[in-house]
Amino acid sequence: MQSARVASAKGAVVTVIDGLVGWALCGATMGVGMKVTTLEVALVLHAIAAPVIFTCISLAYFHHVDSWAPVRAAAAFLGVVAVMDVFVVALLIERSFEMFGSILGTWLPFVLMFISTWCTGLAVRRASHRATA
Repeated sequence: MQSARVASAKGAVVTVIDGLVGWALCGATMGVGMKVTTLEVALVLHAIAAPVIFTCISLAYFHHVDSWAPVRAAAAFLGVVAVMDVFVVALLIERSFEMFGSILGTWLPFVLMFISTWCTGLAVRRASHRATA
């Protein structure tokens, strides 16, 4: 029974770390975008980059033995990103929750990263089942 708990904890740690990596890469996209272009263009680039970033992370994640079910992993990744956006970006960096009023800046990337993670997980699992059948 103890080994199942260790595997479960390991799976949770891997999931959170992958979510943090995705959040950091999205943050880097916004940071670089805001340095080299306008805020509006940076937000569009971020909205495009977020699902690409999370698709790449998900491809590696779902090939991992301890990966969670696709919808659970997508919810966890989104949860990590949302928590980091609230506590790091909104409270510490911007000192404002104004970002959460932006569909393009926050809500669209949230939806796209969730959908891209979920769909990637379903595709990887489906391909894995076909390969073993």
